[in-house]
Amino acid sequence: MPKTVLLTGSAGFIGSHTAQHFLENTDWTVIGLDSFRHKGDSLRVTDLNYDWSRFRTYNCDLAAPISDRLAKQIGPVDHIINMASESHVDRSIEEPVPFVQNNVNLTLYMLEYARAVQPESFVQISTDEVYGPAPIGTSFKEWSDILPSNPYSASKAAQEAIAISYWRTYGVPLIITNTVNNFGERQDSEKFVPLVIGKILRGEKIQIHETNGVGSRNYVHARNHADALLYMLTELTPAMYPDAMYPDRYNITGHQELTNLEMAQLIAEILDMKLDYEIAEVHTSRPGHDPRYDLDGALLASLGWSAPVPLRESLERTVRWTQEYSEWS
Repeated sequence: MPKTVLLTGSAGFIGSHTAQHFLENTDWTVIGLDSFRHKGDSLRVTDLNYDWSRFRTYNCDLAAPISDRLAKQIGPVDHIINMASESHVDRSIEEPVPFVQNNVNLTLYMLEYARAVQPESFVQISTDEVYGPAPIGTSFKEWSDILPSNPYSASKAAQEAIAISYWRTYGVPLIITNTVNNFGERQDSEKFVPLVIGKILRGEKIQIHETNGVGSRNYVHARNHADALLYMLTELTPAMYPDAMYPDRYNITGHQELTNLEMAQLIAEILDMKLDYEIAEVHTSRPGHDPRYDLDGALLASLGWSAPVPLRESLERTVRWTQEYSEWS
């Protein structure tokens, strides 16, 4: 029987790819919840070739309780993916209190909603940044020490901790995912990949951030991220307390790690254009900056999942799309 998945942040960058991937690869119904107070964009939803008979979206304040009236309109839900969050690190540093309060409150109220509707699974989307900077040669495994460096990563760690408490206290069927840097079509221009594409196309100089000569990320296309989520919901059953002492947690990784300069050079190569850049040391200009992140994806790979579309192919699609839709760069 077709399932129903409730997706917070469906008009966000990763959320829109997740909704599209689920609608194209299942017969499920997708229900989106968005506040549109941050970086949600209705064009990410309306411009897509969705099967509208299986997609519904509601505009609501995600940092407030789900009303009984809205819950009734939504109806029964099989899976919840809690993806919505403020995610811009610089903004979290400039205004930490409302930033953290938003991310904590939206998770609390979605978990309260989950207590009421009792889904088969509740997926809390998190980030590699909760672990802090990864030393060269280190890829963090699931349940490595949590050591956030800035208010954004601290708010994501808080989301995880609250979700774990609901898993143990109330029996919410939790899955935590930590993902590396996502990129893809329809990403906000403040993020590194679309920012670099736009600057190269306009012939502008790009600042490449490094700290003591190090600045690298592991990248995954947002549709590969969505594919991992679909795999979890169709192939895996959440572990429950007290049978398990920890909830399920999975790292979602890409195919390779690239330095910031290597990523910019690869984008320039795809565009067949000159890269004009300067190296910027950011350890003083950006408090809480982590020079390197990396996750170990062996656990999810051992269960049968790997990113289906290679990095180069994913990046070429993203670059060509951004060239065509220049308003996103």
